Parts: sequence; C-alpha cells; structure tokens
Amino acid sequence: MNAPRTARDRMVEDLRSAGIRDERVLEAMARVPRERFVPESFRGRAYRPQRIPLGLGQTMSMPWTVARLAELLEAPPGARVLEIGTGSGYQAAVLAEMGLRVFSLERHARLAREAARRLRELGYLSVTVKHFDGTFGWAAEGPWAGIVSTAAGPRVPETLVTQLAPGGRLVLPVEDEEGGQRLVVVTRLPGGGAREEDAGPASFVPLVGRYGWSPRRGGKGREA
Repeated sequence: MNAPRTARDRMVEDLRSAGIRDERVLEAMARVPRERFVPESFRGRAYRPQRIPLGLGQTMSMPWTVARLAELLEAPPGARVLEIGTGSGYQAAVLAEMGLRVFSLERHARLAREAARRLRELGYLSVTVKHFDGTFGWAAEGPWAGIVSTAAGPRVPETLVTQLAPGGRLVLPVEDEEGGQRLVVVTRLPGGGAREEDAGPASFVPLVGRYGWSPRRGGKGREA
C-alpha cells in the first residue's frame, strides 16, 4: 500500500526548508513513490529524513542527499546522464522524473536486477541499469552531460572526468585529507581541462571498484 501523499508533501516541504531550491528537483521528488524503493519492513520510514538499509552493505540515501545530488548535477531536460551506484533505483527515478535519460551502473548483481525490475514496473523506461564496475564509467554510451556517484571514492576518477561532454558536471563524494568526505563537483571545460569545486561535507558508503576502493579495504565511506 502506498504511503499517504501528505507524507511525501511534507518531505518536499522539509527539503525546501533545508535549502533545496531547484523546483525541478522538488517536483520530481513529489512525484516519485519513495515507499516503492525501500524494503517492505522499512516502508513506514520511507519519507523520514534517514537512510534505509538495502542489504549487501548498501543504503538508500536520505531524501536531502538525493535532492542535493540531483540539484548539483544541473543537467537540462533531455540530457543523458550516468549514475554510479544504482542501489534501490530511487535516485535514478528522481533524475528520470526531471526529464533526464539515465544510464545507471551497479556492482551488486542482485541490486541491479531488483532496481531494473522496480523501475520498469513503475514505468521509468528512460532508465537503463547495468551490472558493472561503475568506476570505469560507460564510455560507449557517453559523452555525458552529467555523472553522479552515490558512493565515495579516495579521489576523483579520471576515467569519469574524461567521459564528460564539454560543460558536463561530475558530482561525487571523495575522501579528504582528514579522513572525512567532501562533495566535489567537477566541470569539464570546453578547452579540455576541468574545474573542481567543493560543495560541502558528505557521508557516503565507499565507492568500490578498479578506480575506487578495493573490496578488501572498503575505504572510509559512511552512509548518506
């Protein structure tokens, strides 16, 4: 049974009060049934400002984090964007509701299968999910107007920066010098270089893969 619409409305108003200004993001999150993306035992908490465990050491980010990533991406309607870390599929659904064509990579096969099925059942046919190491990106489908990572790496993977189209933005959390995390926005410049901006503190699970953390170490990532 779907959560009452009023719970979703309250979530959106809380996001607005917390500083989310992009109306496209707020409208998208008002349309996506978040309760359909959480495990059944957690559906009563779907619209609360908290992360939800998905199993396999992964979490569904709290609503503010999802909104912040989407807002920082600044991708125009119709743009093709890449998501690293499908998880439940909720972030991809929000991006799709914003009018974006979403390609999403997930290293856990079970999560990839479940997210693809869920998105298909909910009618998000503009999202393509693939089971693959997201730190490689998806060069065959690029270049991308935007890339967003839902996990934190030790550094900005050059493999992702080079797949951005001119003017495209890469949004991802990385470990800082003190062992914490910062949310970083990398913009690909027309001349081929890149500009990096600090978008504030972050707290995400580790980005595991060839150009991220090794599965054994797992990094110092936390959950967003």
